[in-house]
Amino acid sequence: MRGKGSGRVNIAGVVCYRPGHRPHLMYKLLIYHGRKDEPKSFTWSDYRDLIVAVHQQLGTPLVWCWDNLSVHLAAELARFTEANADWLRIYRLPAYAPELNPAEGMVADAAHHGQLRAHRPDRTRPDRQTQAQEDPVPAQLINGCLAQTGLIIEETTVTT
Repeated sequence: MRGKGSGRVNIAGVVCYRPGHRPHLMYKLLIYHGRKDEPKSFTWSDYRDLIVAVHQQLGTPLVWCWDNLSVHLAAELARFTEANADWLRIYRLPAYAPELNPAEGMVADAAHHGQLRAHRPDRTRPDRQTQAQEDPVPAQLINGCLAQTGLIIEETTVTT
C-alpha cells in the first residue's frame, strides 16, 4: 500500500476465525520511509513475531493458512513451526489463490478505505512493535470475507 509522500506501508493481515467466537482482524504494519539500511519488507522474524503475538492475544492453538510468498517458505519459519507444533500448524494455500485467502480481501478493502489505523512510528513504543494490532472491524464484514472464499468453519468433536 502506498502512503502519502515517499516510502510505503506494508501490511501483514491476519483474519482469525473460531467456532462460537467473534472473528478478529489483526495486522502488523511496516512503515518504510526510504532511508538507507531500513527494511523495505517483512522478514521471516517479523512473521514469527506476528504469529507469537496472535497466539498470545487469543490464548489458543493456531491453524495458520499461508500463501506461497517466498518469505513464508523460509527454512527458519519451518523450524519455528516444528518447534511449536503443540500450538501451531501451518497449511499452504495453492500457488495463486487470493480468492481462498480471506485476509487478502479484508486487508485490501480496509486499507483502500483508510480504515486501518497507522500509528506514527515516532510515537510507537518499542515494546509494542511486535504486537499484533486489532482493528474494530464489524464481525459481519469479516464473516463476509470468509463466505466469499467458499470455505466453511465447522465445530468438530473429538471422540476417543
